[in-house]
Amino acid sequence: MSYVGVVGPSRASEAELGDAEALGRGLAERGHVVVCGGLGGVMEAAARGAAQAGGVVVGLLPGADRADANPYVTVAIPTGLGELRNALLVRSSDVVVSVGGSWGTLSEVALAVRTGLPVVAIRGWGLDGPAPGAGPRDVASVDEALSLLDALPAGARTIGVRDVPEPGAAASAP
Repeated sequence: MSYVGVVGPSRASEAELGDAEALGRGLAERGHVVVCGGLGGVMEAAARGAAQAGGVVVGLLPGADRADANPYVTVAIPTGLGELRNALLVRSSDVVVSVGGSWGTLSEVALAVRTGLPVVAIRGWGLDGPAPGAGPRDVASVDEALSLLDALPAGARTIGVRDVPEPGAAASAP
């Protein structure tokens, strides 16, 4: 079981919402805990998918009111930190998956890359890090993202983002 941070825009397209819901469902079916910002858009869609599959969803809320969480959040944590809660989301995750992109999503992806977490981007910003392979691993579908997550070795939090296997590659120990 891993804690998977799912990040994306609160004002998302229908395609992004569909991807986020399928991602949340797939994560829950694999026994992962979904960590998100707890509000609407991609966060709510991922939470809904995870909840429908019987999964656990941790929502790190920007405000001070637990009642602000979307109805699919299992554990609502009001941080009172606004966007600064993005750092808490990244630090409490073993891997981050972004769905789509917004400025808040960009900050979460940047924090994850900076701290060495594996990052998978479904139709994300298409960023390259300061060195080849140092940015998010871009994928075209939820199935491809889930396959990458399945291939991560145990203790994925301790590997660098460039150690996320290429699609179809066998997992190896760090």
